[in-house]
Amino acid sequence: MPSLAEMLEKARRAVLRRGVPEQDADELVQDAFLKIEHYQRTHEARSQEALLVTAAVNLSIDRRRRDARAPFAEIDDLHEIADAMPDPAQIVEQQARLRHAARGLDTLSEKTRRILLKRRLDGMSYAEIAASEGMSVAAVEKQVARATLQLMQWMEGW
Repeated sequence: MPSLAEMLEKARRAVLRRGVPEQDADELVQDAFLKIEHYQRTHEARSQEALLVTAAVNLSIDRRRRDARAPFAEIDDLHEIADAMPDPAQIVEQQARLRHAARGLDTLSEKTRRILLKRRLDGMSYAEIAASEGMSVAAVEKQVARATLQLMQWMEGW
């Protein structure tokens, strides 16, 4: 009768031949061993070695089927998973940037600020703004361009 180490090695080689990666082979053989130990509490086995190899191979087949149905990416380092949420330092920086931008908006004339906000926040067309402000489309375009340039200069360095 072969030793336990020999039986485990034989089962390991059997699952490796089925294409199981080496890092998973030992785990499968251990799971198979636990299953046959549990089985042998209530049943008689003619060959513990054959039972172990068969159980290990069957577990490898089950794992391959499960992986085919629901494949998961292997992640070696959980710290590499992207987190879309900004960290607290970024939140504070963004809030400060928004306050600075708001102060820049305050430097614009009331009319220019109103025109720029209608265009950028309300999504109004130049023609709609021109009609609501009693101006030509070209004048509205110039106001938006000047305001945008002024704000870009204001935000420079931030």
